[in-house]
Amino acid sequence: MDITFEMLSILFIVAILAGFIDAIAGGGGLITIPALLMTGMPPTLALGTNKLQGCGGSLSASLYFLFRKTVNLKNIWLIVLMSFMGSVLGAIAVQQIDSSMIKKLIPFLVFAIGIYFLLMPKLGNEDREQRVSYLLFAFFASFPIGFYDGFFGPGAGSLFSVAAIMLLGFNIAKATAHAKVMNFASNIGSFLFFLLGGQILWSVGLIMMVGQFIGANLGAKVVLSKGKQIIRPMVVIMSFIMTAKMAYDQGWFS
Repeated sequence: MDITFEMLSILFIVAILAGFIDAIAGGGGLITIPALLMTGMPPTLALGTNKLQGCGGSLSASLYFLFRKTVNLKNIWLIVLMSFMGSVLGAIAVQQIDSSMIKKLIPFLVFAIGIYFLLMPKLGNEDREQRVSYLLFAFFASFPIGFYDGFFGPGAGSLFSVAAIMLLGFNIAKATAHAKVMNFASNIGSFLFFLLGGQILWSVGLIMMVGQFIGANLGAKVVLSKGKQIIRPMVVIMSFIMTAKMAYDQGWFS
């Protein structure tokens, strides 16, 4: 398909904005997927290209958090691995079973995340007591959320954050940093599925990946410098926007 220089320029800017927002609160796909669809590419190609460019953003934020030692990969390698494995199985499963019921339930789940952060103003302000070991977290939180990300996806980053706050006792900035590393692993897992299916427009995906890398790096800096002040309201806003978007797509308002 014919993608003009003007389209690529717009998509590059869109990717910067999406990467910035996604690093802080998740939901960047709400911006990039509609932008990709507006170019006229088929939905499956848009989703595959979106996974490619999204990997750039999650990689950028992950590297920033790792280099700043906010995340110690030696401690969470199993958690990251289970996120990856879950997403691979989720990407396979979505092709085998009817996902319509799950899609109907997800808006309620994402809305609940927004309400949870809204009604718990002190949630994640400080580190709390760890409730489960990293081993249990890997198999009973990271794996199923990774599976969901590969199966469907919206709100996975927020789910990783909430799980890290509630089960590992992380403060909100630390939870967001760890969530981004877990999300990168799940993005890679589902990206491989689209890669094998040939559903990626490389010229667009690579340009947007650069934009995502820039935007996510800026967003990651904001997480560590102004985490408590900005993450909570951003998560609430993006959760409500994601809920409205998914509800609209399912015809709730028609």
